[in-house]
Amino acid sequence: MGDVKSWPGLVGVMRPEHCTTCACPAYSSAGGINVQGHGFVGRHQRGPPRPEEPAEDVKIRVRRYRCELCGAVIRVVPSSATGRKHFSGAAIALGLALWGLVGLSAARVREVVNDRSTDGEPGWTSLRRWASEVAKGTLFAELGLRGVAGTAREVAARAASALCGWAPPLSRESPRDHQAFAGACQVK
Repeated sequence: MGDVKSWPGLVGVMRPEHCTTCACPAYSSAGGINVQGHGFVGRHQRGPPRPEEPAEDVKIRVRRYRCELCGAVIRVVPSSATGRKHFSGAAIALGLALWGLVGLSAARVREVVNDRSTDGEPGWTSLRRWASEVAKGTLFAELGLRGVAGTAREVAARAASALCGWAPPLSRESPRDHQAFAGACQVK
């Protein structure tokens, strides 16, 4: 989650190359701008900033752009953000690794990854949902695990192992949950 501190960059630097809806280029051939800056909205991002630190809830600014041709609004988020998730990709990876590779209970994983009190609630359904989304190819699609079979914990272990493979070489000596966290920071 470290990249949220310097986020967002300048409007021209962050501008998407094209509209994600109609695919028109951001800049017209005549030199005009098709994808205009359209302000900011706030969004929460949860999870630990590093594997060994406590989880936190950080409010991030999401830069918006509007396509002048089709009217679509495009949101640009920091690389740590995961689409349609309150948790950062690295936090999700850490959770999957702690549950699938390290073998911690869902309740213990929740204590590590979640910034909110559990009040003694058993388990954590988010882990099963994230594993299901990995198997559907809607979460960490870059891993190529769409259609992978197994229990939710087995899918979590496969996803965490694949994320370890994305970790930078210097983190290969770290524990596997730290490697998965680092690998998620490289996936996009």
